[in-house]
Amino acid sequence: MPLVSVLIPAYNHERFVQRCLDSVLEDLYPSKEIIIIDDGSTDGTHERIVEWMARHGDKLRVEYVRRANRGIAATLNELAARAHGEFLRLGASDDYLLPGGLEAQVRYLMTHPFKKAVVGDSIVVDENGLILHGSGMHDLHGANKKLYRSNEGIRRAVISQWAIGGPVALVRKNALDTVDRWTEGLRIDDWDFFLRLAARDGLGFIDVTVCAYRIHGNNLSKTRHRETRVVNLIESRHVAMRRAHLFEEPYRTLLKAQAHFIGAKIAFLQRRLLLLVFHMTMYLSLILVSKLGLPTAHSVIKEA
Repeated sequence: MPLVSVLIPAYNHERFVQRCLDSVLEDLYPSKEIIIIDDGSTDGTHERIVEWMARHGDKLRVEYVRRANRGIAATLNELAARAHGEFLRLGASDDYLLPGGLEAQVRYLMTHPFKKAVVGDSIVVDENGLILHGSGMHDLHGANKKLYRSNEGIRRAVISQWAIGGPVALVRKNALDTVDRWTEGLRIDDWDFFLRLAARDGLGFIDVTVCAYRIHGNNLSKTRHRETRVVNLIESRHVAMRRAHLFEEPYRTLLKAQAHFIGAKIAFLQRRLLLLVFHMTMYLSLILVSKLGLPTAHSVIKEA
């Protein structure tokens, strides 16, 4: 069986990190290792990791690094560089894997050699592990999972209906040679990463719950804070505009439309009515263009 490296960026998750590590150990997939980096935690995360390694470190290969905070994208890049596996399972220290998920995802990539990564679904749990939703994609994010059954649907879903929450992805390590790994300095590193994969038809999907995505006070407070939401949305809009050129039509226009939709959200949060109207008008116009296959002004100028 090919080696799977489970990559775990850890930051201030002393309550949850041991459950995360337990879940890797409990999964029956036999060929695996854990690479974990404590990205400058200020709580007891380091102590919990050391305690866990003292109990279980002889049962599988574990590489642990503790260092100053550098952010999630830089941590993922370092984790990937340290990994020995053919496949990289993206983890999170407050979430945990579900049994059978590793095998299902490895089996998919073994039988789909042209796919660079595969995502699954998640259950959603609270800070005490109680199940809130049976499907993170459908129940939490309102996504239509049928879209993920084709390359065209995946492109549309990743662009317009981003619903990937939690550690649901298994990535071929050699895929990082073509998508330039994670863009350091970004908060929206996951959407940026999967946009690049989808543009190359490199992303697959299995309708299997492969992990538990935990909702708790820290991640909820960030999404409810208006200024934080504005900062995240501004970055998302920049990502959409920067990656549009990777797609062929009509997906390029669809991503430009999404950039205006994000702009409308920003204007709404900032209470800028005229800018909100402008972005929504542009959004609806570009959606119509993408559906009808009409040339955009940019493409007309380029052909001329």
